Amino acid sequence: MMIPELWSENSVLQGVNMCGRTACTLAPDEIRRACGYRNRTGQRRRPQWKDGDADKYRPSYNKSPQSSSPVLLSSRHFNKEAPVDECVLATMRWGLVPGWFRESDPNKMQYSTSNCRSESLLEKKSYKDPLLKGQRCVILADGFYEWKRQERGKQPFFIYFPQSQGAPGLTQRDKLEEEERKMLSQHAEGQREGEDIEEVSEWKGWRLLTMAGLFDCWAPPGGGELLYTYTVITVNASPNLQSIHDRMPAILDGEEEVRQWLDFGEVRSLQALKLLQSKSCLVCHPVSSFVNNSRNNSPECLQPIDPTAKKVPQTTASKDLKEKLQRNRSLSPLGHCNSGCWGTVPARSRERKAPVRLLSFGQLKTKLELLNCLRRDQLHTHILGIAFAVSLSASALSCKRNG
Repeated sequence: MMIPELWSENSVLQGVNMCGRTACTLAPDEIRRACGYRNRTGQRRRPQWKDGDADKYRPSYNKSPQSSSPVLLSSRHFNKEAPVDECVLATMRWGLVPGWFRESDPNKMQYSTSNCRSESLLEKKSYKDPLLKGQRCVILADGFYEWKRQERGKQPFFIYFPQSQGAPGLTQRDKLEEEERKMLSQHAEGQREGEDIEEVSEWKGWRLLTMAGLFDCWAPPGGGELLYTYTVITVNASPNLQSIHDRMPAILDGEEEVRQWLDFGEVRSLQALKLLQSKSCLVCHPVSSFVNNSRNNSPECLQPIDPTAKKVPQTTASKDLKEKLQRNRSLSPLGHCNSGCWGTVPARSRERKAPVRLLSFGQLKTKLELLNCLRRDQLHTHILGIAFAVSLSASALSCKRNG
């Protein structure tokens, strides 16, 4: 997928190819519970957040490239003493910045790395280097958005894993937490003191989408904070999604596929590439064009709609603009003529009401400036007319007295 680095409100309609938006709305602690995994021995664990990264993560209904998202990866990438099959959560920026990039500003990259095609991973240095180093990650999201080309514009869809139930409410969430506390308490009784092993129950809420990706670490040439970034790997679309787009993210379906993709110590790069297949394991529904604007961030972005329903036309003018236009109608030359200051208008013209045409603020400003010029000229003419009439009256009076 090629994503423009500079996003406009209608960037989706300007040629964005594939998987340019995602949604990830769970809170940091919910992300942890939703990412329970099994290690090589089959024990279920819950990943910890990398130091400080839980505070960097921001839930959103509408994430676009250059924003930050939660990513699951092996702890060995940050701690050389950690087991390779131990996972950690990190917040990374969407759009891979290669470690060899030498500019002082990562935003100066001349090409997009938001997505990378699975077929060319070994052909491009930006992706080949992290792949061969084992820098594989899993991008987490509620789902992603895709736009289907139609005769009139594009129809956005929200695409995600089938759900056994929706995200838990507060009451259900409390029950889950209580259940986990009991299990942890029972498990702790059988553990030796000081041994840090956490056995957790299975997440019962929204099933997060798990997309295969690569990450890299970029260090500013002049020194400074390290920047971790990622790219989403794409494959040919599955048959059930081909009508929307010909590409889709490489989906890791199930805990075992996630484990194999992240365990770079046991699963070598060329073997891991076999996991990158198109899978018919996703469902979708149409959503409103409200999501087209990357600044919009509310549940309306992913709310299902009926695309065949008749749309109710909405005015594009604000309430304040309408009121201003209504007030300024009385300032028009026609309005002054009706008042009788500068002449009269035939009754038929006075009775005919012209339709209100909504103007932009720029057009309104131009018309008001023109109006002020007309008023000054007409007022000057009016004063001259009065002076001329007074002069005639004085002359007539003088002649009458002399006669």
